[in-house]
Formats: sequence, C-alpha cells, structure tokens
Amino acid sequence: MIKLYYHPSPNPAKIALFLEEAGLPYEMVPVDTRKGDQFKPDFLVINPNAKTPALTDGDVTVFDSNAILLYLAEKTGKFLPQDTPKARGEMLSWLMFVATGIGPYCGQAVHFSRFAPEKITYAINRYAREAERHWGIIDERLKTRRYMLGEDYTLIDMSVWGWATRLSFAVGEDWATMFPNVKRHTDEISARPAAQRAMALKDQFAFKTEVDADARKFLFPQNARLAG
Repeated sequence: MIKLYYHPSPNPAKIALFLEEAGLPYEMVPVDTRKGDQFKPDFLVINPNAKTPALTDGDVTVFDSNAILLYLAEKTGKFLPQDTPKARGEMLSWLMFVATGIGPYCGQAVHFSRFAPEKITYAINRYAREAERHWGIIDERLKTRRYMLGEDYTLIDMSVWGWATRLSFAVGEDWATMFPNVKRHTDEISARPAAQRAMALKDQFAFKTEVDADARKFLFPQNARLAG
C-alpha cells in the first residue's frame, strides 16, 4: 500500500492529484507541520529533510514532490509524454523548472511578505518579482498550447497546478489578470473530479491553522539563532 505523508500545502497537493487521477489506492498519513510532526524521528527516517510530501511504496521511499511525481508516473506509465528523447528532455526541463524556480521563489515571496519578523523591502521585492517572472514564463508557455507539454495532460500540469492554486496568496489577488493562461489552465484542472477529491483531503484531519509562536518555532527553526 502506498502511503502519502501529507500536509495541506502546494507540494503535497500535486501528489494527491496524481494518486487520484491514476486511481492508485493509498493511505494518507497526516503530518501537521505547525505542530512539529515533520521533526519526529519516525518521519525523519522517511524524509531527513523534514518536509512534506513524502511517499512510501512497500520498501521504496521517495521524498520531494517532483521526484515523487516522476516515480509514480514511471511506475504506472501514466501522465507521461511520448517515449522519445526529445519529449523526455522537455518533460524533465519543465519538471525541474517548477522544482527550482516556481516552488522556491513562491515560497520565499510568501515568507518575506507575510511571515518574516522584519519587512525587508529588498527581500520582498526580489522574491515577488522573481515569482512573477517565473509565472510569466509558464503563462507564455500556455498561450500556445492547452497543457504544458502540448495537448496531453501530464505530470507537469499537476506540478504547476499545486502552486497555481495558491497564487493569490503568493503574488496577490490580481494574479488571474497577470497570468490569464495560467488561470485558464488552473481552472480546467481544478474542475476535474480527481482534483476535487485531492482538494477535499485537507478536511479529513484537523490540521492546525494558526501560525502562533509554537508554530513559528517549527516552521522557521532557523530563527532560534536570532534569539541567541
């Protein structure tokens, strides 16, 4: 049985979407990151980086959302592009673009604008503009094709969707005007029954929602050095 170690945030959402689309049976294991579950010894054995999502499949362990997507796609043979070097190169390029660009810059944009103890104009501007630049590249890509790799729905669309559903939080309420092709793409995927089921997973457990002092200790453990 596949076990998905899950918190209701963008990266686990991608994996939930794939599992639901592929019809794979799985067990969801909640990891409440605002309560520090990610630092429990049994979870660190699965992901020493102390982040969600992670996945186990028998004796296989995979962490990092994009690695998990690729593992599941190759395991099932689903939601992959054509089996050619050209198509695989394109797939890997966009998968890594999301992993190294979209995720990190959106995450840092949110952190410095919403959670950092000091509002540093330089940091806020840098990460906001870089997040916007990366999404502009996605938007331009989607201007001339239905999905990220063409006319077929693939794991790349799922990877993009995970973060796109949080764009209002990451770049502002006018994101749909800024990125109309991303909006069209996100709406189409969000309307899929599998996406509806994936989005409903957050209601199965009572995850902590407050970012109080205790949550900040677990979410931003680096700040302990500032106090020292």
